[in-house]
Amino acid sequence: MNTIYVFGHKKPDTDSICASISLSYLKNKLGFNTEPVTLGEINKETKYALDYFNLVEPKYLNDVKLQIKDVDYIEGCYVNEKTSVNNVYNYMKENGLSGLPIVDDNDIVKGMVTLKELAKELIEGDFENLNTSYDNIIKTLKGKEVLRFDNEISGRIIAASFRSTTFVENIKLSRDNILIVGDRNNILKYAIDSKVKLIIIVSDLELSEENYKLAQENKVNIIKTEYDTYHTTKLINLSNYIISAVHCSMPLCIEQNDYYSKFEEIAARTKFSNYPVVNKQGECLGLLPLSLSINSHPKKVILVDHNEKDQSVDGLDEANIVEVVDHHKLGTLATTLPINFRNMAVGSSNTIIYNMYKENKVEVPKEMAGAMLSGILSDTLILKSPTTTLYDKIAVLELEKLAGVNHQEYGMNMLNAGSSLDGMTKEDILYHDFKKFKYADDNIGIGQILTSNVADVLDYQDEYIQLINQISKNEDYKILCLFVTDIINNGAYVIYNDSAASILEESYGLNHIEQGTYLEGIVSRKKQIIPPILETLEKYN
Repeated sequence: MNTIYVFGHKKPDTDSICASISLSYLKNKLGFNTEPVTLGEINKETKYALDYFNLVEPKYLNDVKLQIKDVDYIEGCYVNEKTSVNNVYNYMKENGLSGLPIVDDNDIVKGMVTLKELAKELIEGDFENLNTSYDNIIKTLKGKEVLRFDNEISGRIIAASFRSTTFVENIKLSRDNILIVGDRNNILKYAIDSKVKLIIIVSDLELSEENYKLAQENKVNIIKTEYDTYHTTKLINLSNYIISAVHCSMPLCIEQNDYYSKFEEIAARTKFSNYPVVNKQGECLGLLPLSLSINSHPKKVILVDHNEKDQSVDGLDEANIVEVVDHHKLGTLATTLPINFRNMAVGSSNTIIYNMYKENKVEVPKEMAGAMLSGILSDTLILKSPTTTLYDKIAVLELEKLAGVNHQEYGMNMLNAGSSLDGMTKEDILYHDFKKFKYADDNIGIGQILTSNVADVLDYQDEYIQLINQISKNEDYKILCLFVTDIINNGAYVIYNDSAASILEESYGLNHIEQGTYLEGIVSRKKQIIPPILETLEKYN
């Protein structure tokens, strides 16, 4: 069963990460195969929560773009370089292939054989020399083993077409010869005395006891075949190793983790018919022919705490969204098939997920209770945010018992752990919890940082103003703000790009705004910060 990835937005906060973890656990209990992942670095507040409840930090997911490994290439479609020409041809014919990768004993690609090259070998090939194995000859000629001393057979092929006297007098035999012969006892004895590499006895004829013993003494390999001399001579070259008999050009290989879109660009440019698929070690995994009708298996994902494409994982268009659990306004997300979409006007995604546990009668273990509790307390600022609902309050009261903590004490410790700005650059702080969205043709960016010591930011206000003005100019933001939320006094200081001053004045009903203005009671980006800005912009569009 393919893994379903569960993740929040690109700038993960505690609600986003904990929702991924708690929903993944629930889904797995209901029989799904899911894995919680993160799209970005986990912040200090979230790390505190995960460490407190002994929760494993989710792995990082870079993107969900379609990869070569997500399409139905022909797995295991390659042959060893010591496979016979005959077996290669039959394999290609049975599987309708125009090309086939050739690999060494370590499965490393050594070349690509095509039907064109095989046909050329059958018409223009070297019909005098053989380089193959004893087993290949047996299989190609439907032969029987009589005597075997060598597994590797190479030499010049000679068919005993002259009468015995003429042959013995005029043909010099050596260890480098492979003789095709019938019931010619004198020639057989001459060949055995000459210690040829291999004797192929045609028409299933018997070898005399005398010649058998002599061949044993001289260590001469012998094979019998039911074919006559004509057919044996015609078929023997097909037992050659493919690597030595046919020109195998070096193909363009594609790595299984390569993006399929990149492969399409390469294929359009190179116009080859077949592409070997390899792993990171260069080992061949199979073949992707362009003639194949490609069936893809997009990655399956569940989105939590967001439903905006811009906030989500790269390559979302190439994935299969199976479910969304969110508590924000409806965004730009679109799907090709119906999905489960759970959206409630509550303070936290984890409040919704906790109710899903109860609906499905799934027991909530302590660590999952802690995860959901952490997410709710973070997003509602310990139930002080105006986004807080009765559902959130009920969930917190029930979850704190299951988690074994006092929600007020634990929540304050968690927020304080996350409010430390030590080691963060000014750009880190601006983008720490950042939401970018568009209104009409305008770009809007709202950063929010929660802290119990606002002086850590306000003391460097001029530097933040310079940074925000520069970014807004470079990246064409109409409005770019950093809201410094005071978790002790329940309000926020706003720093903004200078050109947005008049919009912010109208949005928050201010006669005059200046950098670092304190907005009492303004703590929720979703309910108190963004809506007034959008209302103001609407008046001018």
